Amino acid sequence: MAKKDTSDFREHLSNLNERTGKRTWIYPKIISGRFYRYRSWFSAFLLALLFVGPWLRWKGHPLFLFDVLERKFIIAGLPFFPQDFYLLALGLLSFIVFIMLFTSIFGRLWCGWVCPQTVFMEMVFRRIENWIEGNAAAQKKLDEGPLNAEKVWKKTAKHTLFWLISFLIANTFLAYIIGSDALMKIITEPVSQHRAGFVSILIFTSVFYLVFAKLRELVCIIICPYGRLQGVLLDQNSVVVAYDHQRGEPRGRLVKGQTESGKGDCVDCGLCVEVCPTGIDIRNGTQLECVACTACMDACDSVMEKIHKPLGLIRYASEQQIVSKKTFSYTNRMKAYTVFFVLLFGVFSTLLALRKDLQASVLRTPGTTFVREQDGKVANFFLLKLTNKTFHDMNVRVALEGIPASIQMLDDHIRIKGGEHQSMPVIVHLKQADIKENTTPFQVVVYADNKEMNRVKLFFNGPVFD
Repeated sequence: MAKKDTSDFREHLSNLNERTGKRTWIYPKIISGRFYRYRSWFSAFLLALLFVGPWLRWKGHPLFLFDVLERKFIIAGLPFFPQDFYLLALGLLSFIVFIMLFTSIFGRLWCGWVCPQTVFMEMVFRRIENWIEGNAAAQKKLDEGPLNAEKVWKKTAKHTLFWLISFLIANTFLAYIIGSDALMKIITEPVSQHRAGFVSILIFTSVFYLVFAKLRELVCIIICPYGRLQGVLLDQNSVVVAYDHQRGEPRGRLVKGQTESGKGDCVDCGLCVEVCPTGIDIRNGTQLECVACTACMDACDSVMEKIHKPLGLIRYASEQQIVSKKTFSYTNRMKAYTVFFVLLFGVFSTLLALRKDLQASVLRTPGTTFVREQDGKVANFFLLKLTNKTFHDMNVRVALEGIPASIQMLDDHIRIKGGEHQSMPVIVHLKQADIKENTTPFQVVVYADNKEMNRVKLFFNGPVFD
């Protein structure tokens, strides 16, 4: 039988029919090997962490919260507010640079081991599908077969479970956004009191069901922006799931009793293609569709064990390692990413460490300069803004330094609740005799629980008389 020509593999996607241009449904085999076992254990840990995360508490508050609507975030028990946007932006930028560094070294390792899409698809939904409909061959036969009682109950059971699991995932993700307490109210109280929350859960459920029941590998090879960046992030020194073509070629099937065939170790069994969730042939080289799930590595190792050949014909390696037979090399590009990441993360960590529990800003009231009062004093008007960046209440006191002035506020004893933001007018009075220049510098000192938190430098405006 003539060998199929695959030289044009980069000119089309692996899941598209070249003749019709329509999508070809992929039926990957599940093969158990050492990497699949490692991924199963790690996925179980990640899934437990994901579902438990919204219910974890630290000092009575969620350990993680990403409330976009209220602009309130809690990460590892540390609250962030709109005033901390620069920290979140810097942290996100540091994370992006880290992803660039990580990908340039380890390729798409994140996609195969950590990405929720892969974890749920391969470790949850794919297993349920195999449990109900059978292996890959049985699934294909069922889909191509007539509509009968067996097909109806199997498809109904599968998609019902898919929907229920999607509903559970939707509730979990919503708990990260609105908090587990708010989610429990939606669950336990009448739907009429939480229509928006109920609709949100249904939308999330529908999206997750569509992703895992229909889109599947399309998310990885078309929708996911990270997957589309592989072309610029990877190079010949990146560690990827790679086929050792020098050892495997020329490929060919074994002939019983033949000792010297002049062929490579690859017996062209095609098992590496049959187990691939995106339908590619890894022997063609590094490809956009590869999510580094290690299924082909387990499949190939199982064949190598049977024919008594060394394992690792398909393994984690860079193209440079395959060709030169040398060990991994930390390139200049990787070093540049490392330096950039260390600098960014260093700045982020420093700013985070210097962040005050109470943020205070004092601004001059717009449209005002000064007012001369009847008692001969001059008044300046300011607006004091306070943000409590903790979970506990604070007693705030404001004092002046640098000028012999008095301060007038609505309340001399300010109590600001945890996570609360307050704005209040402040009037500074200064005797005319104490004004020596048109703009006199002074400082507003803000104390919280008798501890100095902020110093704000301002200028007092007033007329000067000889």
